[in-house]
Amino acid sequence: MPITPPRLDDRRYEDLVEELLARVPAHTPEWTPQQNGDPGRTLLELFAWLADTVLYRANLIPERQRLAFLQLLGMPMQPARAARGVVSVALDEKTPVTAVTLAKEARLAGPVNFESLSEVSVLPVTGECYYKRALSIDEKDELSEVIEGLRQFHKIDGTVDAYVTTPAFVDGMYDKAGLDVVQDSADRSLWIALLASRPEDVAAVKLALAGNGDSSEILNVGIAPAVELPASFDDVRRIGALEHSWWISTADLVDDAPVYSNLRRVADTTQDFTRRGIEQLVLPGGVEDFGVLEGDARKEANAGVGDRPPRIDDPDRLARLVAWLRLRPADKLESMRLSWAGINAVEIDQRQSVRDRVIGQSDGSADQVFQLQATSVDAASFELQVEESGRGYVPWQAVSDLALSGRDDGVFVLDSEAGTVTFGNGIYGRIPEAGRRIRVAQMRAGGGAAGNLPAGTLQAIEAKGVDGAPVTRKLKVIQGIATDGGSAAETLDEAERRIPARLQHRNRAVTEDDYRSLVAETPGANIGRVEVLPRFMPRQRRFNVPGVVSVMVLPRKQMHQAPNPRPDQPLIQKVHDYLSARRPLATELYVIACEYIPVALGVGITVKAGFAHDQVNYDVQQALQRHLWSLSPHGPQGEGWPLGRNVGDRELEVVVARVKGVNTVSGVNLFRRQNKQWRQVERLQQCAAIEIVLKDWQLPELLAVTVSSDGVTPETVSATHTGGEVDGGGGVALPVVPETC
Repeated sequence: MPITPPRLDDRRYEDLVEELLARVPAHTPEWTPQQNGDPGRTLLELFAWLADTVLYRANLIPERQRLAFLQLLGMPMQPARAARGVVSVALDEKTPVTAVTLAKEARLAGPVNFESLSEVSVLPVTGECYYKRALSIDEKDELSEVIEGLRQFHKIDGTVDAYVTTPAFVDGMYDKAGLDVVQDSADRSLWIALLASRPEDVAAVKLALAGNGDSSEILNVGIAPAVELPASFDDVRRIGALEHSWWISTADLVDDAPVYSNLRRVADTTQDFTRRGIEQLVLPGGVEDFGVLEGDARKEANAGVGDRPPRIDDPDRLARLVAWLRLRPADKLESMRLSWAGINAVEIDQRQSVRDRVIGQSDGSADQVFQLQATSVDAASFELQVEESGRGYVPWQAVSDLALSGRDDGVFVLDSEAGTVTFGNGIYGRIPEAGRRIRVAQMRAGGGAAGNLPAGTLQAIEAKGVDGAPVTRKLKVIQGIATDGGSAAETLDEAERRIPARLQHRNRAVTEDDYRSLVAETPGANIGRVEVLPRFMPRQRRFNVPGVVSVMVLPRKQMHQAPNPRPDQPLIQKVHDYLSARRPLATELYVIACEYIPVALGVGITVKAGFAHDQVNYDVQQALQRHLWSLSPHGPQGEGWPLGRNVGDRELEVVVARVKGVNTVSGVNLFRRQNKQWRQVERLQQCAAIEIVLKDWQLPELLAVTVSSDGVTPETVSATHTGGEVDGGGGVALPVVPETC
């Protein structure tokens, strides 16, 4: 039976009234207040109502005690998480020719305000990304004569890689599919054109980039690696460092080959392109150390050929070109997929900074609690000072438990979610002297789901220079990437719901339920489904391997169409890191995705009179999609399609027959994909049942449904479009100008 908290007093209003009326004959027999509306009875009912209110409050555990209970368990409520992002900052002037350096904590105004996390030098150039797009096989066949003529004209021996100069991340916007710098380009490079505002400003801008002869300028380059969805759990692994180098063009040639200067990195928050962030590059200190070759094909026939920068046929851009920035992946890399790149970039987050703010004055009592001016405080950046006799403001240390401190230790406990600080009692932690002020030296606070803003939302910025003076030059923000990661603070009810799981697994992963509970608690992970496969080695597809635990996770996703939900690398990494710290020492842990088996269906039906055929066909497709979907509340039992359950035509016929408007079901044909083509599952006999067999780690992925409403079951489905293949042979890069109307 369920465990129900007991009531301290279970009497209701009606019980109290009856009890009071029953006492009347014993105490005042001459009084007979039996009728409704009697003044005496009205007084008794009023007393009963007041007593019922008091009993109601007595039966509730005060919220303060609930919070105290969570604190005793070491389970404070979680603060709101701040959204983060990367933006580019540009000088909003007609003819900018000098740089300006912005101090960190610059304020970006929007529906939710953000702050920059580091200094950034806003250089007087704009950046446009290009790559040498390798031609597809079909394009090479169509332009074969042109390519051969160009090869002979440029006197190129051997093979060539024909390309078309193609913009990337147009207008500084995010590209979800991403650009594979290695596979999609003819020269394994991403090029960023550094452009002045006017041709006549190029010389002045070059001087500004060179630091005006005083010191080298720092160029901030923002990078957002693209994270592909893995096809199976074989592809889910920790992203390795994508080694690369940055180069800047010069105006020099050696043996008819262009010369590039290598740029030194002084900071890298992308951790070698394993996460979104910025890289800081030191530009050359002399104007003669960078520049451009003649890029106009009308003046230089070899423009864009070989190792030269991409050929551009826009005279205005060529005249404003200051230098080319070149990103080159390491030779050993087979792929480097990026979704965004931009210059003058800086990381931002949703928190706001507070400095040198007095929050109260000590009264000399034990266990003093002071309320900060904000909640959801960033504990890493929080600094508190206490005024002491003869010493002024002295920094005190934040600790997790005052009971571990001595009587002379200047310590305090910070509750990040509530925004409070608690001091000791003179035995465990020192008491601030009476009459002395408490000051927040530094604090950053804020967060919430409201900070998850789409690209292009943030446009204005207010900043100070490194000298502390406000920057008066006009600035604008280019937000090419949506901010994400923001979430609301945990509520009391949500915190209490964590108690049973916490007491069961005690923050240690031992049983299957422990793993499920801990995955659900993973910070910043939006989990839709968790499956625990004990003793399963994923790469070998083998069970009964001692000491191995595989945890399959799927992200939350609304059912609309393929592809089915797959975890990306950040989600896999979050869950693995959270579980790894809590697993037994001898356990070999794998966090994996699901292996999906592509499935297509051909369905034959007839439609009842009065129903629209197109609508019924659509409803049949949706019903099948819901039935085969991998997340709740869909699937056969509302918990997603079970792992390893075979897909049978008889079961799907029942699903189709239940659709409103379907008169008869002539049959369901199943198709599996082989060599990018759909192959029908053959029946042993004409009316025999068929099914697609799935293994214990597999789920179906419905990619195509063909519904025929004439009663004939389709025996073919259309193949999935895969797009044109790119053919790059590693030859000499050769620009091809495509014909345009």
